[in-house]
Amino acid sequence: MARTSYKELLEAGVHFGHLKRKWNPNMSPYIFMERNGIHVIDLHKTVAKAEEAAAALKQIAKSGKKILFVSTKKQAKSSLETLAGEVNMPFVTERWPGGMLTNFVTIRKAIRKMSSIDKMKADGTFLTMSKRERLQVDRQREKLDKDFGSISDLTRLPAALFIIDINKEHIAVREARKLNIPTFAIVDTNSDPRAVDFPIPGNDDATQSIYKIVSIMTEAIKEGLSERKNDREKNKDEKEEDETKAVKKEAVAEETTND
Repeated sequence: MARTSYKELLEAGVHFGHLKRKWNPNMSPYIFMERNGIHVIDLHKTVAKAEEAAAALKQIAKSGKKILFVSTKKQAKSSLETLAGEVNMPFVTERWPGGMLTNFVTIRKAIRKMSSIDKMKADGTFLTMSKRERLQVDRQREKLDKDFGSISDLTRLPAALFIIDINKEHIAVREARKLNIPTFAIVDTNSDPRAVDFPIPGNDDATQSIYKIVSIMTEAIKEGLSERKNDREKNKDEKEEDETKAVKKEAVAEETTND
């Protein structure tokens, strides 16, 4: 797995924390110094924590499970949609619907409703409705797509959550903890790193910083997915080889019997 670059984190501004007066004392192990009233994050700690988180996410991806990326901050929207989309992982960037995890059955019903509307359009049922009914259904479909379109492939609870700004997304953190779902997060100096399983100290407000850290995580996920694909192909080849050997063995045994 590629190592996390201290220099690249520095250039992306990952080290910039919040104002000293806004700090959370539990972040003290990850703070390098204070400059002009702003805390500076120790990037050596960030590198270590990012590599630890990336290694864990790689294994989750390799097992074929889904990782849900979460942030409703406008600075994170583009990064999540681009990077999570590249590795075919679900993401939430519009709003966190209460009960997304703890009431997942209801969320799945809403997603199925979206699918049923698409089916109506495909089989012609949609055209038999009045103009007003079609308009209402279109609006409903649009709203469902906005809220749940990015998680439409999530057929079961995710194996992990990657969160940006655990203060803003505290409901997501709480639901994940309640269900014992591992949590990974970019944790700024105003947050409590104890709230998540894999905290990555870093600037969770700047677009560049968010993009850099998320890209490190998605690169690890790509590696996990690639290794999973290679293992499956290897197992398939081994199975075919075993079957070929068994057929040959059976043919030899049959020939010996006939002799």
